[in-house]
Amino acid sequence: MTKHNQRVGAWGEQLATEYLLSKGHEIIARNIRTPYGEIDIIAKQSDVTIFVEVKTLTSKQDFFPEHNITPRKREHMLACAQHYSSENEIDHWQIDVIAIEGKPGKEPVITYFENAIN
Repeated sequence: MTKHNQRVGAWGEQLATEYLLSKGHEIIARNIRTPYGEIDIIAKQSDVTIFVEVKTLTSKQDFFPEHNITPRKREHMLACAQHYSSENEIDHWQIDVIAIEGKPGKEPVITYFENAIN
């Protein structure tokens, strides 16, 4: 991953974190590594733990950031969430996706997909 992509990804994850906080979510952790990959954000709302995948795209193309979630990525996200839930005795959880379109310094478009992967 290039430094540019890392900066854009970090920017998107920060925006997603701020968005979740503004919606009343508690942020538990960020960038958690599991044997199956990384979980971008772990949040909590009421008694539900939410594993959040953040997709950031800096230019409008023929697809949206959320379209970058391939079947293989879905499998990895499920495996990560199942592993973390098992390790931390979490019974109620879901996987959400936050898509960010834009560039640092400009107003982004944020789209939140709740319970997107099941």
